Amino acid sequence: MTRSSFDIARRLLCASACAVFALASAHTYAVEAFAVASPGLADGGALDASHAASANNCGGGNVSPALQWRNVPAGTKSFAVTIFDPDGAKGLGIVHWVQYGIAPSTMGLAAGAVPPGSIAGTNRTGGTGYYGPCPPVGDVPHHYVAQVYALDLPPDALPAGLTRDAFLAAIKDHVIAATSTVLRYGR
Repeated sequence: MTRSSFDIARRLLCASACAVFALASAHTYAVEAFAVASPGLADGGALDASHAASANNCGGGNVSPALQWRNVPAGTKSFAVTIFDPDGAKGLGIVHWVQYGIAPSTMGLAAGAVPPGSIAGTNRTGGTGYYGPCPPVGDVPHHYVAQVYALDLPPDALPAGLTRDAFLAAIKDHVIAATSTVLRYGR
């Protein structure tokens, strides 16, 4: 092998090794990313009527969807969950749930569950807790973005009753990571 052939072979070997390392790093990152899902539903999956609002002829049971998260980032001191419908109110959006101060040992919520010791924010009705979907009859199914935030704030750091906007302002410099899944519902 001549010196130039050796240099070409060495460069190809180095390029191949770098490509394999980059691919392995990307795969490791994807596997270890903070993620949320609603058990039994794919991202973009349709909620059943039990999760719809029970008021205003919406026909539901007002049961919050189950959520599970994994690969919690280091330094997480609490979690928060919001559910927001960007299609509601003619595209201005509707807040269905703001819940924060969730203990760092919590890895999910069962359907209809409120984590012990957590703090309720204000939903679209001006009340606290989960308020289920109720899109107008005949609308295409709305999208409900369920977002989980890993925060560097202790569970008791924020006051009760924050609106989604006030909550987002309060956590601005305290989000370690966030993840979301989209659920759909139509009538």
